[in-house]
Formats: sequence, C-alpha cells, structure tokens
Amino acid sequence: MRPIQNRSPLELWGGVECTVNRVGDAVFDQIASTGHDHRLDDLDRFADLGLRTLRYPILWERTAPDGLDRADWLWPDERLGRLRELGIRPIVGFVHHGGGPQGISLVDEAFVDGVAAFAGAVARRYPWVRDFNPVNEPLTTARFSGLYGLWYPHGRDDRTFARALITQCRAIAAAMRAIREITPDARLVQTDDLGKVYATPELRQQADFENERRWLGYDLLCGRVDSHHPLRGYLRWVGIDESELTPFLAAPCPPDVVGIDYYLTSDRFLDHRVDRYPRHTYGGNGHGAYADVEAVRVRAAGTAGAGDLLREAWDRFGLPVAVTEAHLGCTREEQVRWLAEVWEAALDLRDEGIDVRAVTAWSLLGSHDWDSLLTRADGHYEPGAFDLRAPTPRPTAVAALVRDLAAGCPPAHPVLGTMGWWRRPDRLLYPPVNADGDDGKVAPDAGQAIRSSPPSPILIVGDGPLAEALGRVCAVRALAFCRLGVDALDPSDRSALDAALAAHSPWAVIHAGAWADPVTAEQDPADCRRAVVGAGTALAAACAARGIALVTFSSDLVFGGVGSRPWVEHDPIRPRSVLGRAEAAAERRVLASHPTALIVRTGPLFGPWDGDNPIAATVRDLATQGWAAVADDATVSPTYVPDVAHAALDLLIDGERGIWHLANAGSTTWLALARRAAALIGHDPARIYPAQAPRPRHVALGSVLGWVMPTLDDALGRFAWERDRSLTDARALGSGTARTDAAWADPALARDAS
Repeated sequence: MRPIQNRSPLELWGGVECTVNRVGDAVFDQIASTGHDHRLDDLDRFADLGLRTLRYPILWERTAPDGLDRADWLWPDERLGRLRELGIRPIVGFVHHGGGPQGISLVDEAFVDGVAAFAGAVARRYPWVRDFNPVNEPLTTARFSGLYGLWYPHGRDDRTFARALITQCRAIAAAMRAIREITPDARLVQTDDLGKVYATPELRQQADFENERRWLGYDLLCGRVDSHHPLRGYLRWVGIDESELTPFLAAPCPPDVVGIDYYLTSDRFLDHRVDRYPRHTYGGNGHGAYADVEAVRVRAAGTAGAGDLLREAWDRFGLPVAVTEAHLGCTREEQVRWLAEVWEAALDLRDEGIDVRAVTAWSLLGSHDWDSLLTRADGHYEPGAFDLRAPTPRPTAVAALVRDLAAGCPPAHPVLGTMGWWRRPDRLLYPPVNADGDDGKVAPDAGQAIRSSPPSPILIVGDGPLAEALGRVCAVRALAFCRLGVDALDPSDRSALDAALAAHSPWAVIHAGAWADPVTAEQDPADCRRAVVGAGTALAAACAARGIALVTFSSDLVFGGVGSRPWVEHDPIRPRSVLGRAEAAAERRVLASHPTALIVRTGPLFGPWDGDNPIAATVRDLATQGWAAVADDATVSPTYVPDVAHAALDLLIDGERGIWHLANAGSTTWLALARRAAALIGHDPARIYPAQAPRPRHVALGSVLGWVMPTLDDALGRFAWERDRSLTDARALGSGTARTDAAWADPALARDAS
C-alpha cells in the first residue's frame, strides 16, 4: 500500500440513515428509530471524528406533513444551525425512500410540485446551504415501490416502476430549479445504487437490460434519453408519453456529483439452472424462471467492487463521482475492512486521473431492520460508527477508522491484515461460476488485505468451553489467532509468558478459562487463587509492558446475591465464595497493572459445544435417563457462549476498556431456563425437577454501559438449532457427508454475513 500522503486529497463524508418509507399504513422512520430526532449532540460527535461534510436530512414528510403553511422548522433550524457552528457542510436531502406526506405517492403529480415547493422554502430559509440531494436513490426507490411491491404505493409492474422513476426525476429537476432561483450556485449531489447484474449466457439479454436500466435515473437527469437511448422503446412500451421525456432533453439537470451507494448484495447473478439454488431465490421475467442470487456468493471472480462502478460512472458521464454510502451490516472487523477497501479503491482511481470527490461513511448511527428491507419492525439493529445499544452513542472501531481517514492517516487496525469475507473463498454458498456462467474455480489469492504485512494474531490463553468458543468464532470471522492451553503455557509463569508473547507477537491477548467450577474452588482455595489471581496479574503486567491489548473474564460471583435488581458494572462487589473472592482480587490487580484492559463479567455459561454446562447436561440426562434435576434457588443471567465470544471480540476490536457485563438480556432460574430449552428441543419439561446448588440467591446481571448481546430467548432458539444440526452432522459423519463449512460455527454470524 502506498503512503496516503503521496496521493491526491480525497474527502471523507459522513451520513445519517434517514429513510422514511411506507408499508401499507405503517411508516418506518429511521431518524426516530435511531433516536437521532432528539439528540442534537450527535452532530458534535460527528464533528469530533473530523468530518466536515455530512449528508443530512431535512425531510419533507417530517417538516411539513400538513403543508408549508403549517411547517415546523424548529428541528431543522437547530440542526442546520449547529452544523454551521461546527463548520460542517451539509448535503441536504428532502425525500429518502419516501413518497412525501400522507396522501401523496411517487406516482402523483403532487409529488413533483410538493418537493419543488419544499426545496424553495428550504433554500429561502437557509441560503448559505449549497449542496442538495432532493430525492435519494430514485431508481432504487422506484424498484422497491413500483416493481417489487415492497413499499408504498406497492406497484408490481413496469408501468408503475417507470412512472415512479420519471416522477422522482422530475421532482429532482424542479427542486433544483427552485433552489437555484435563490442560490444560483447550488450543487446537485445525486445518489443511487448502481449494483451490477451478471448472468449465464442464456440470461444475457435480461442482464443487459438490467445493467442498462440501473443508469436510467442519471440518464434522464443528464438529458441522455433521446430517440437513440437503448431504453427509449421500453419507456414508451410501458406507457411513458413522449411529452414526459422531452423536458429532460430540453432542460437537463445533470448532477454536480454522481453518487454511488454501493452494497455487497447489490451485485446479482442470474442463473437459469434453478436446481443449483434454494427455492426462495427463484424469479423470472415472463419468459422463463431463473435464480437471482448475490453475485459475491457464486461468482468465482467475486463482485465488481466500488472501484469498478466508479470508473463506469466516470466513463459514462464524465462528471465528478463519489461513493455516497459505504456501509456493511456484519461483524465489526468486516465493517472496518469494508470501509477501508472502498477508501483505498477511491484513492487508486484518483491516481488514475478519475475525479473521485469523496467516500461517505454511511449510517454513522447504524440502522434498523434493513435485513427485511424495512418491511417489518423487528428491531434488528446494525451498528455503524456509533453503537446505540448504550446510554449514549458509543464509538466503535469504525469511528476510529473514520477519525484516522479524516485526519489523513492510513488505515491501521490490526484486523486489516486479513481480507474481507467477500474476498475469501469461503464466501461461496453455491458452486462457483466463471465470467461465462460455466463452472469456475476460485483462486486462493482472490483478494488482497489492506495492510500488506502478515496479520498479527490474537493470543487465546486457557482451556475450557470459553477458550474453545473464542477459537471457533475467531476462525469464522477470519481473525488471526493462536491458542495456548495450560499444558503449553502456565499464565502465572512470567518468564513463560514473556517467551510466548515474543514468539507469537500478538496484538491482543484473551485470558479465557482460569477457573470455572465454584464447588472445586471451595475445596482448593490456594490453587484457585493461583490460577485466577496469579495468572491474571502476570498476564496484565506482561501485556502492559508490551502495549498489548488484554481481555480477561470474571463472573457474577463477585456479587453477594442479596438484592432484587440486576447488578450493573459500578455496583459494589461483595463476593461470598472462594472463586468470587479470587475473581474480585484479579479484577483489581489486572486494572492496576493494565489500566486499559477489558474485563468481561458473565453469568453462568451454556453453549452448544460443551456437554458439561447445565443446559447441555440437562438435555443429555433427559435423553438418557428420562429425567433431570436442575437448580431452582438462584436468579441468574445465563450467558450463551457463542454470543459472549462474539461480543467480547467486538469490544476488543472497538478498543473498549474497564469492566463490562456481557449476558443475554433476561434473567431466570436454571430450572426455568432448562424447561424452556427442553420444550424447544422436544423433551417434556415436566421431567425436569428442582434441586439445590451452592450459589448466591440473586446474581442477575445488568449493564449501564450497553446491551450488546441478544436476548435469552434468541440464544435458546439458536442453542436448539445448533443441537439439532450437531446431531444431523454426527449422523452424516458415519456416511462421510458431514459439513465442515466454518460459517456454521454460529448461525447469527452466518445470517449477518449474508
């Protein structure tokens, strides 16, 4: 990678997910979902990252739902005023995947007049604003609203699609005319998703049509849809009159910046061999059926990439280009890898002489329910530069990368030593195909990491279920790691630790599995203290001396168990057991030696890969002896091992420090949890009986720092799923057909990665 200071300047913009779309009578408002509608200080957070340009919503639907004469300007006045004070240039948007106020739709004439009138009012009120994006992604919105029937007005035909697109493009042109009457030098920053379509030769015509159609909104605005345009006949065929196209030719409204919103799933692959794919991928064009899948999951060569699309836009229009949305809903390291890769691609194009103005770190506050394309309110949240699952927005590793890029520093996080999942061979879900649609082969070096040096590993120290789970999850997430059990390394031996750290050169150490059983701790307190306190203290000192990040684990046993509400991080600790006292002492000494260490407290652990935890043991007892006994004398926060492994890794990558509580949301007794798990798996929960166990009475965990773990019900469902899958694989193992795909290590990750 060449030094960034030797390249031409490239701007880093930011953006706030602000969709207001309709599904039937329901309205999905992302500004409300993220809470940005009541947090003015979010703008200060963005400024602290070094951002000086921000795509920002002053939405028609929210500002003037009952007409301009009854508009409420308080919110935009506060926000734009604060942006001006902070020195942040806004790119103001009026409609983001919406259709305007209730009673107006994308196919109504009133939409054009309404957007233009609102644009003029905004320009008069804020004459200092120069950059505008009147209607976001007109072609994408027309597809979702007019062709696929997902959003209002729920059209499912080419005529409604074309009408919605024409209407939005007319509104953009009318809005810019109204703005430029007040601000003659106003600039149009137009955005759309320009994902590319690939296909087998049998579907080449369909792919050619869709690849031409993706440019149609830009072509209309640029006055290119003349009698020679490839889609002129299509528009006339679906009912668009010649008189509706002529104004675009007579008075073009070309963008000052052609913005590309690029997502990994935007590139598609069409295959007539439907038997190669699951039924939910099937589609058709009226002439034949075909499978429509993500190109990244089947093409041997992968996706086009942001760089190729920027180059295509530059070649087609000769206008300045920018990536106006760069976001990935996935694990934290993949989010960092994605933004860094898009940034590097833009820099390379500038070196070629292509006028790339900016890359936009989109969804700074994250987004809700895009996994269902905003058709349901399930509460599925994807963090961005900030994680909203906290009392105040918490900066993530993406925020750190944004800050570095804005300051002109090269991407430097250790996770960038490995290429993103979209570049790795294990990204494929289907038999790979080459450029001709025939069976292909993925080269082992199909991608390139942002950092050229080999990735530094995470060193996982310890034995037991948690250490095993961390190794599994690191493998799935392509986080370089190595594991050292107590047979290979005594973590209380400082000289052995120094040798191990020198040999492996880790960027982080995770101490997992010092002691797990409170009963045996009571029988051998000296050994317990050596393993917990001695090892933790030695690791902290050794890592601190080398500037290595450290994660250690503690538990709910540091609390005395007398109370009625969940214990949070700042509550006083009063351990009553040998193990609890050892963990409390280890916490103090670790933070004294390594103040930036991360200490994770969990509830009692259960998971799919450990047969000795209470839930797995209960299921085993039910299957073998027909009954089980489970403790019912303590309220706890059972913690699903794969979830705590993922969450701890996210916090490590984010650079978090101090004490965090990580437990699945919800508290219960082991008896109640075991009965719920048994019912999910198919056993009779009445065959589980209460028993006593030597634990504090109430040690449920809460958090004042943020809930970054799924709910307990969600974890139980995945525990049952994983058990069924394990049984299926065990049976298949006898016939030599067991799956070995690493993505099966955790279903939540497989879901997010898709």
